[in-house]
Amino acid sequence: MVMSCSSICGPLLERPVGRVSTGCPVMVKNKGRWRTRLPLLTFACVDCPCTLAHTGQGRFRVNANGEPLHVCLLVNCVGCDRTGELTVHDRVPVRSLPADLLDGYTANAPDLVAHTLMDPWIVWRNRFTLLWDGCWELHAPTPSQGPWPVRVLVVFDDPVPLRPERLLAQGLGLSRGEVARRVKTDIPLNRRRQRDFSFLLV
Repeated sequence: MVMSCSSICGPLLERPVGRVSTGCPVMVKNKGRWRTRLPLLTFACVDCPCTLAHTGQGRFRVNANGEPLHVCLLVNCVGCDRTGELTVHDRVPVRSLPADLLDGYTANAPDLVAHTLMDPWIVWRNRFTLLWDGCWELHAPTPSQGPWPVRVLVVFDDPVPLRPERLLAQGLGLSRGEVARRVKTDIPLNRRRQRDFSFLLV
């Protein structure tokens, strides 16, 4: 998530406040971005009572011995480490997938693992929920003082469900009471959100 600030009375100022990538808000001002980890997911284990799983080292299983093709993302139980599968493609013709996508599956490309895990279709198809708690950190500089008011655009890289009031309080160095008074926006600040939004800081 990127927060870009601009003065209402002047041109856009290149002053990004913070960024969220795969659940991890990070600094973008003169620094790179990183992840703490991918989120856990709800996944019932057949060997133990645990209902949580993780992607481990991030591996796909590709049945490419012939057609039809089957691709799944491997997950591991948090309790007993048993390996489970999330169906990505089931009984599809090999030629229906782009060559670079198939190469990404066979190479266990990390970006493809993250993209697959957060794909709404994959989440719906496999009936799991992503758990984002503890997956992200916010390192954001305090915006400079003035000129005011300042319009801020918040852009989400990944579908991280966060309450705007919490994010803005932490990112802007304000109390939640100050956020309520100084942030003007047409979205509810106390409801979880994972889409881009903008606000006016007065």
